[in-house]
Amino acid sequence: MTAPMATDPAHAARRLLCERGAATLDHPGGTLLAHLDRVHRQLVRWNARPELQLAGLCHALYGTDGFAPYLVPLHQRARVREIVGTEAESLVYFYASCDRRATYPGATGPAARFRDRFTGRTFTPAPRRWEEFAELTAANELDIAHADVDFRARCGADLLDLFTRMRPLLTPAAWQDCENTLRGSGGTA
Repeated sequence: MTAPMATDPAHAARRLLCERGAATLDHPGGTLLAHLDRVHRQLVRWNARPELQLAGLCHALYGTDGFAPYLVPLHQRARVREIVGTEAESLVYFYASCDRRATYPGATGPAARFRDRFTGRTFTPAPRRWEEFAELTAANELDIAHADVDFRARCGADLLDLFTRMRPLLTPAAWQDCENTLRGSGGTA
């Protein structure tokens, strides 16, 4: 007799997202769930490690500095860890916690400072955490830029400038997609 197959974390995460209303929340390109699926697929195409791919699927669970609605309150982080695992949940929290106004201007490499919008704490994350944050940020913003022409016209130059500064943190595939999507929107590279 074979042991029952463990639940696929991505499938379980999608179930949680649906239970929490992601399939009915409006977001550029359709619904929040559609956006999260596209970000997940982009990270798969960029060959991100599985925990980052899963974090891409769940990156808006706690809301973000750019998308206030949250699906799961922070006091339920343990439930999310049970579903996606400790490492993926930690990446989701890290992404959601970014105070963009304080963090983005100095996000130029692995020694940069990060401000947690939930705690107010400022610190220097480990290099790998910075790299994965940059990769997830690129996947997220590029999806919105593809889905919303007005967003791309309004924010494309600033995003290209941000990703140019983050270039040391991005994989070559992510950087190439940043250039391909955002070049011509007035930014420099």
